[in-house]
Amino acid sequence: MQLLHIDSSITGEHSVSRQLTRQIVDAWVARNPGTQVARLDLLTDAPAHFTADALAPRTGQTDGLSEAQLRENAVSERLVSQFLASDVIVVGAPFYNFTIPTQLKAWLDRLAQPGRTFRYTASGPEGLAKGKTVIVASTRGGFYSTSEQGQAMEHQESYLKVMFGFFGITDVRFVRAEGIGMGPEAKAAGLASAVKDIEGAVQASSANEEQAELAEAA
Repeated sequence: MQLLHIDSSITGEHSVSRQLTRQIVDAWVARNPGTQVARLDLLTDAPAHFTADALAPRTGQTDGLSEAQLRENAVSERLVSQFLASDVIVVGAPFYNFTIPTQLKAWLDRLAQPGRTFRYTASGPEGLAKGKTVIVASTRGGFYSTSEQGQAMEHQESYLKVMFGFFGITDVRFVRAEGIGMGPEAKAAGLASAVKDIEGAVQASSANEEQAELAEAA
């Protein structure tokens, strides 16, 4: 089993989302011995933002590509190949200005490739990265899940659900820590809630895999 561990927080070792992704990965590996873990830190290894040079090879253009286009295509190919080879993806996604970090958005832009992660059919788009489990460590300074106003301002978890769903991934789970910027007590409560989420996310994902194995054996 291949697990891809991704962080995108800009605050390094002070990051709560990084703390949570480490705990998620450790819990997954403890429950699933033999899991191979690959690491992608988008703070130090982020792709450039999506440009026309990165887009050109996806339009079907193969001849006369410039050096910049070839270079950007190589970056996209490395990232999408790593993603497709992974069975489990653990993503650290802090809440910046009502959405995800730009580094994480740039990574998703590189993954969205026709014929690799999705395709268009007569009945609409179809995701091609089915069967994966995604666990997102979602961290927020305030509270956005407990009110209609907060939910309307939230374009972090909702965006990730849409993107991974577009790729065909239906098993997307969230480990959420809210209120971490609202004082020590609120932060402690948010982290305690996240720890419970980790237990549920790892156990539920493992249960799904056990059911799949039983189905294959039947």
